[in-house]
Amino acid sequence: MRVFVTGATGFIGSAVVRELIGAGHQVAGLARSEAKAAPLAAAGAEVEFGSLENLEGLRLAASRSDGVIHLAFNHDFSTFAANCEDDRRVIETLGSALAGSGRPLIVTSGTGMANTVPGQPAVEDGAVISSKIIPRAVSEEAAASVAAQGGNVSVVRLPQVHDTTRQGLVSYAIAMAREKGVCAYVGEGLNRWPAAHVLDVARLYRLVLERAEAGTKYHAVAEEGLALRDIAEVIGRRLELPVKSIATDEAETYFGWLAPFARTDAPASSEQTRRKLGWHPTGRGLIADLEHLQEAAA
Repeated sequence: MRVFVTGATGFIGSAVVRELIGAGHQVAGLARSEAKAAPLAAAGAEVEFGSLENLEGLRLAASRSDGVIHLAFNHDFSTFAANCEDDRRVIETLGSALAGSGRPLIVTSGTGMANTVPGQPAVEDGAVISSKIIPRAVSEEAAASVAAQGGNVSVVRLPQVHDTTRQGLVSYAIAMAREKGVCAYVGEGLNRWPAAHVLDVARLYRLVLERAEAGTKYHAVAEEGLALRDIAEVIGRRLELPVKSIATDEAETYFGWLAPFARTDAPASSEQTRRKLGWHPTGRGLIADLEHLQEAAA
């Protein structure tokens, strides 16, 4: 297949590109500049120069493909709601380019978009939380809109995706600990975050591309939920910083924009995903990767 990948030069996207090429697919990856394009071309992919703002360019690139994996997202949290609305327009544009063809569109979301019973892991076929509560759910609403018009669209929900250089939201927590000289968690720190190694996640995207059922949601979850206290303790050991519990009302001061996440218990299951696609994650766990942080991240 010739696959158009947005976010192809990013942390997860570059791993997806390598996975697809290794499996015999042709890849056309979106790149904003020559500097971004160089490693993409070196990996064996074609380069589609453009940006998420150029909707007509995205439409054209998607129309030339046999399938699209949409990974790009603007992670500037100061304009988060606007970024989510931008993502809606991108998804609708990609969907319109593939309309009526049966060619797959894979949209990226997060495991936190599953509206679950408190204390229970999120499941793939559960209700989706409203974008009025979490703006990022806009992406799944846009995917549902494409599906309602007959599009072959699937959703991959991501947990904290990691290796020894990047760890999702945990990377921001590491930066905060370095800045403040202490590594903190809220209350007893028993609230949980799910996680998966980036290479396992890349393999899942390929399996979804090749085997997905239209309209299905998949969870790229290797570990259902790691306690924030355990994560804080390993960061503290790695950075040689003290670790402490802070009260809920102190979370905003310490964590800033990350506070809502630091307070949230958000385990997630991938049982349905594993059963449907035969996906079996084998990568190193989050705690182990944190124990082996590279200097660039530590």
